[in-house]
Amino acid sequence: MVAEVTGGAAAKAAPAIELRGISKAFGPVQANKDINIKVNKGTIHGIIGENGAGKSTMMSILYGFYKADSGEILIDGKPTQITDSQAAISAGIGMVFQHFKLVENFTVLENVILGAEDSERLMPSLNRARKLLTELAAEYELNVDPDALIETLSVGHQQRVEILKALYREANILILDEPTGVLTPAEADHLFRILRGLKEQGKTIILITHKLREIMDVTDEVSVMRRGEMVATVNTAETSPTELAELMVGRKVLLEVEKTPAKPGEVVLSARGLKVVDEFGVERLRSIDLDIRAGEILGVAGVAGNGQSALLEALAGMAAATGEVKMNGEPLDLTLKHSDAGTRRERGVSHVHEDRHRCGLILDFMAWENIAFGYHNAPEYNKNKLLMDNHAILEDAKGKFERFDVRPPNPMLTAESFSGGNQQKIVLAREIERNPDLLLVGQPTRGVDIGAIEFIHKQLIALRDQGKAILLVSVELDEILSLSDRIVVMFDGRIMGERDPETTNAQDLGLMMAGMTGDVA
Repeated sequence: MVAEVTGGAAAKAAPAIELRGISKAFGPVQANKDINIKVNKGTIHGIIGENGAGKSTMMSILYGFYKADSGEILIDGKPTQITDSQAAISAGIGMVFQHFKLVENFTVLENVILGAEDSERLMPSLNRARKLLTELAAEYELNVDPDALIETLSVGHQQRVEILKALYREANILILDEPTGVLTPAEADHLFRILRGLKEQGKTIILITHKLREIMDVTDEVSVMRRGEMVATVNTAETSPTELAELMVGRKVLLEVEKTPAKPGEVVLSARGLKVVDEFGVERLRSIDLDIRAGEILGVAGVAGNGQSALLEALAGMAAATGEVKMNGEPLDLTLKHSDAGTRRERGVSHVHEDRHRCGLILDFMAWENIAFGYHNAPEYNKNKLLMDNHAILEDAKGKFERFDVRPPNPMLTAESFSGGNQQKIVLAREIERNPDLLLVGQPTRGVDIGAIEFIHKQLIALRDQGKAILLVSVELDEILSLSDRIVVMFDGRIMGERDPETTNAQDLGLMMAGMTGDVA
C-alpha cells in the first residue's frame, strides 16, 4: 500500500507532478507497473530503489525519452502529453543527468543557449543569455564564469552549468539523477544549499539518489520503488534510513559494516617514488610512497581525477610507470616491456577495475565467458594444451554465481543482460576467487543498489580476514570510512596524508581532497 502524505500549503494546490497508473514494458520485462505518485509544489522529493527498480524508466517517461504503455501524466493538475524531451521542457521540466550533457570545448554561455537560441544571429542570443545568467547566478548561488570553457571547470561547476541550462529554459521542475556521485563533501553541501534555495523560490525538485543520508538531509518526502512498483511514499521526517533500506530491498539490511579489528601482517606491496606520465606528458602520479600489508584494507580517498585511476592501473600492470614497486619483496617491472596485467595476476595481484563496462567486462559476451577473462590459461580451464574446456568454465561460473548471489543465476546470458550490481558481482567473483595476495579494487559499489552494497562490503571484509591485502579506491567517503583500516587521501597526483578512520571524519578528509590541508607541503 502506498501511504500518500499531504499537509501544509503545498497540499492545497494541485501537485506539481502526478503520475497515474503509469506502466511500461520492454518485451517480457515489466519496468514500471501501475505507478502512482504525487510530487507537491515547492518541495524536494526523493526517489530511491534498487538497481532495476524502475526509477530511471519512470523519469525517462516523465522527461519524454520513453512513452508509457498506459497511464496519465498531470502537470500542475492538468493532463499533459509528453511525447519527447522538447515537450517536457515546454511543460517546465528540466533534467540534470548523472553524466553531464555538455560540449567540453564550448563556453558556459554557449552550452546554456545550445538548442535554445531565439534567432539565427547568435550575438543577440548570447547577450540576452549573459544578462539572464548573471541574474540566475546571483539568485541561486550558481556562480560560474560564463566565458569559461567547460573543460576547464571542476565537476561541481559543470553541474551548476547543467542547472543553469534548465533554469534558462524556465524549468519549474528539476529532476537530478545521482547528483553527488563525483562531488567532494563541500561541493555536495553547496549543491544542497542551491537546491534549498530553488525550493524557497517555489521550484520543485526530484532527487534520485542511492545515498540514504542525502535523502534524510535534504528531502521533504521520499518515494520508494521496488521491482517496478511504487511501494511507499512517506514524510522524510517520519522515517529512518533503516526503514527506507528495508522498503527498498524487502528485507532487513545491515547499513553499518560489521568487522573486527584488522591484524596487519607483512608488507605485501611496497611502492617508492612511483610516477606516471600520460601520453600527453601530464604527470598523473607524483612520487607516491605506499605500503599495503596482509590482512588490512588501505583506503584511498579523493575526488575522481586526482591520480587514483593512475595508481590502480600502474600497480595492475595497465600503465607504464617509474619508481620502485615490490610485491612480496620482489621487484615488479614497471615498463610494461616485460610485464603486463597477466604477469601481475601470476604474481598474485587481482584487479577490479573502476569502469566495469570498459575494462571489467565484455558486455556482448556471455557471463560464463566473462568469468574466464584474464584467467583463460588456468589449468582448471585447460584439460589439454589445444582447447579450453568450455564445460569446465561454465560449471565454474555456475558455482561463482551461486556463491556471489548473482541474479538472474544464469551464466548463459550476456553480461549486458544483468543490472549494474550483478555485473559488479560477476567481476568480483572472478577476481576474489583467484585467492590473490593483493586485491586492487576501484569504486566497488559505483551505481550499485543498497542490497548489493551490503553483499560486496561483506566479501571485501571476508577477504581481509583471510589475510589478504586490499587497496580500495572510492569516491564514497562513507565507504572509505567504514571499510578502511588506514586511509590515504590523494590530490593532484600526490598523497596528502594518512588518517586513522577511527579518529578522522568527512570534513577532515574533504579538506585534504580539496588540497587545503594534509601532511605534505
